[in-house]
Amino acid sequence: MVHLDKIYTKSGDTGKTSLGNGERVQKTHPRVVAYGGVDELNSLLGLAEAGNVSPGFAEKLTQIQNDLFDMGADLCVPMTFSDESQNRKPVPRKALRMVSAQTERLERWIDEATEVLQPLTSFVLPGGSKIAAALHLARSVCRRVEISVLVLAEKEAINPHTITYLNRLSDLLFVLARLANNNGQNDILWEPGKGLSNE
Repeated sequence: MVHLDKIYTKSGDTGKTSLGNGERVQKTHPRVVAYGGVDELNSLLGLAEAGNVSPGFAEKLTQIQNDLFDMGADLCVPMTFSDESQNRKPVPRKALRMVSAQTERLERWIDEATEVLQPLTSFVLPGGSKIAAALHLARSVCRRVEISVLVLAEKEAINPHTITYLNRLSDLLFVLARLANNNGQNDILWEPGKGLSNE
């Protein structure tokens, strides 16, 4: 259980912060940027959930928020290497790590939503209802966060389940946004070249 008895510590006043293993790094470190982005994404989901969504919808968003806290915990603790491993694959040591079951849950939800939605004939413009617009914003931020985690992965070992989860989450947020638009009936479709002069 997490215990927070003081909000400010002043330890970050010089531009450094502590990772989950106690290591001090600059706040501009790719690892900090990555899990900071996960926190931003989580906040956007809270904004979407505050939009008077159905109980089933809210339950999904809350589960995703919990997963994203798991991801932040995962990313803030660098992976270590097993001394016994011949192939030197990163393995966790006493750290909370994302697992494949979390991504598989998202895939089930995507499949369920796809059965309800009609196939698209064009790309969807972000918008429609306020909830859909919030979910589209979360989807676009999710893509950016995925890129920041990939940047970190180019420099340091990370749990690959963080990347697959984010990749699948952006897909889920897209279909959830469509569901929030009256099961896609109120989607606003892209009309290529609309408004261009004929001259």
